[in-house]
Amino acid sequence: MRLIILIHCSDQVGIISAVTQFLYNKKGNVIYLDQHVDEETEVFFMRLESEFDSSFEKEDFDLEFNSLIGKPFSMQWSSHQQEVKPRMAIFVSKYNHCLYDLLSRHNSGELLVEIPFILSNHKDLEYIANQFKIPFYHVPVAKETKDSAETEQLRLLKKHKVDFIVLARYMQIVSSRLISAYTNKIINIHHSFLPAFTGAKPYHAAYKRGVKIIGATSHYVTEELDAGPIIEQGVTTVSHSHSVKDFITKGKDLEKIVLSTGVKLHINRKTMVCNNKTVVFT
Repeated sequence: MRLIILIHCSDQVGIISAVTQFLYNKKGNVIYLDQHVDEETEVFFMRLESEFDSSFEKEDFDLEFNSLIGKPFSMQWSSHQQEVKPRMAIFVSKYNHCLYDLLSRHNSGELLVEIPFILSNHKDLEYIANQFKIPFYHVPVAKETKDSAETEQLRLLKKHKVDFIVLARYMQIVSSRLISAYTNKIINIHHSFLPAFTGAKPYHAAYKRGVKIIGATSHYVTEELDAGPIIEQGVTTVSHSHSVKDFITKGKDLEKIVLSTGVKLHINRKTMVCNNKTVVFT
């Protein structure tokens, strides 16, 4: 059994020694350890993987780790069994490229998650869910029904025990209700190299500015639109010879790669968020 431990706390002497000694006492074999200190804020980050035999009991481990290590060092920490697949819900609207890409990667075994359902505010992409034999829920969203729609979304997420959400070009602003229930657990793909060109039509804005590169950004969703902690970004070159349509075509390819990479980093517990920034272990 392999356990992933994520830690962040104030930087102080003896953290790595205390953690590894604790794991040694628990007969754990450390097979990966990476750490980072943000010198400006003096915050320590660590990601560690350790193997245990079949007698390992996670609940007992967590209680003892918190008592002997977590509290004394005032840590924010979490532990995750690598063999347990997280449950990922996908929200979409009418664009299908990111949805197809995620489902294809999942189907090939590249994304080690369970996908309990796909949700959309339109019915246009239901056929894709049917192709991959994944339940599809149509939850329309309008100004006068937004509250009831989000109540239904939360009901479905709780019913299906969803661990995190991917907005695969879901063209609705997510409210504070959903964000507070899934803090740093909602991944969005923005069709721009944030923080430049925010909003609904960044490719058109980039085209008007005559830019030489365009990009895509996967990030965690916060209440401030398009300003959440960035997980992954990618760029490609463009020139005066490209049309807006060319920008969009190139951008779609980037969006698929950047979103799937961001999702994989999250699945593999390689991202940590602090002060609206991410530490991403590779």
